[in-house]
Amino acid sequence: MDAVPEIVRDGIRIYGPSTPVPGVARRQGLRRHRSDSNEGPRTMERTVFDEDHELFRDVAREFNDRAVAPHYAEWDRQHMMDRSVWTAAGEQGLLGLAVPEEFGGAGMPDYRFRSVLDEEFARSNHLAVGLAFHLHDDLVLPHLLAYGSEDLKERWLPGMVSGEIVTSCAWTEPGAGSDLRGIRTKAVRDGDDWLISGQKVFIGNGISGDASLVLARTDGSTGRGSSDSFSLFMVSRGEGYTPGRQLDKMGLRASDTAELFFDNVRVPGSDLVGEVGQGLRYSLEQIPQGRLGIAVASAALARATYEQTLRYVTERSAFGERVLDFQNTRHVLADILTEVEVTETFVDQSVLAFNAGALTPTAAAQAKLWASERAKSITDRCLQLHGGYGYILEYPVSQAFLAARLLTIFGGTSEIMRESIGRSIAGRSPQNR
Repeated sequence: MDAVPEIVRDGIRIYGPSTPVPGVARRQGLRRHRSDSNEGPRTMERTVFDEDHELFRDVAREFNDRAVAPHYAEWDRQHMMDRSVWTAAGEQGLLGLAVPEEFGGAGMPDYRFRSVLDEEFARSNHLAVGLAFHLHDDLVLPHLLAYGSEDLKERWLPGMVSGEIVTSCAWTEPGAGSDLRGIRTKAVRDGDDWLISGQKVFIGNGISGDASLVLARTDGSTGRGSSDSFSLFMVSRGEGYTPGRQLDKMGLRASDTAELFFDNVRVPGSDLVGEVGQGLRYSLEQIPQGRLGIAVASAALARATYEQTLRYVTERSAFGERVLDFQNTRHVLADILTEVEVTETFVDQSVLAFNAGALTPTAAAQAKLWASERAKSITDRCLQLHGGYGYILEYPVSQAFLAARLLTIFGGTSEIMRESIGRSIAGRSPQNR
């Protein structure tokens, strides 16, 4: 197997094997993955990535081949990834890309690198690993980077970048999903500390994780909270912090999902993220990245499933002809390819807007709504083209179909996305100006 490629800038190695190599990375012979990852026609050339992103793709692809592929089927059966995959990702510099170098990260907030990583997870059919990393990188880390004190960052970020600390985002409750103001988990002051009690549900990395970012009520009230009723805390596993039963998901089974129970868990005041009463505002400010991450994963899944299906119908014969040669197959694939490339273009522009600090919550909702709904529809039609084999779990299309079903629910349902977009439309209407 080829050596792990490097990215070197100004003589400093950013990615690559553990042995430092001086000098500037050679650009000759750089593999361009814009075409080699898909065997079908790409009618619209993507220009969103540059050479550094393609070099990073080599690192992500090598990671999938070496650290994930030999074990993924077993993790899927066990409903749990081995912790070694996290430290392997940390060693390759795949976690916490946006974390500044002073805290052990690469200091590279360019979201195109995260896009490349998701595309490689989709290409390799390692979708559950992509989900687990998304929770850690797109939901937890942004809050610590934006609002955490220097002390909090020094204590948490290096371990999250190295993979030695695995985190989850503990917001959802049995009675509060998209409506965060319905959260009942409470945090009560006890001297300089806080005592947290409550229950969370549908928490990815909930069993395997070492800590969670908890949204809790801190105003002492009951009923539906106000905008300043909630605060965010980084909560380590310890006394009173109990993962509940592992939930048996229909897809993405290698990523563990569980209930969490907090019974007077003592949290140091230094693990309050930002200011008291600002948790809901913080979550709304960071929501574009979470939604963008799902849109990126959706676009990557749609592309990978289309390519896998194209290969299948090219190789599969029926009635003496390739399945691809039937008019219906060609027409279905024509629709799918068009939708895939429209979705990629939309999501690529959303990524660039995010990099420029211009991706609004509404625009992120549009990207998530469109991309996730397209992924759900595309995987369904691709499965149909596989016939009976599409219903067999060992075929990537069946795994993609099951994974896509989560994307229109996770991170805010499509119905919530439409309501968010619709309210923005109503607020911009001439009658309200």
